[in-house]
Amino acid sequence: MNLPGFDFHRLSGFNPVRYTVHVNGPWCITFEFSGGDAHAVDFEQYH
Repeated sequence: MNLPGFDFHRLSGFNPVRYTVHVNGPWCITFEFSGGDAHAVDFEQYH
């Protein structure tokens, strides 16, 4: 996931912990990990 251009990082202020990867412009995919898999996946513009 941590590939150049994806800007993979942990989002602060979320419980459970959420992560994000950038898709295009202000669009991101946000998600949580559970048992090694991505859960609660969202496609959002949060900037």
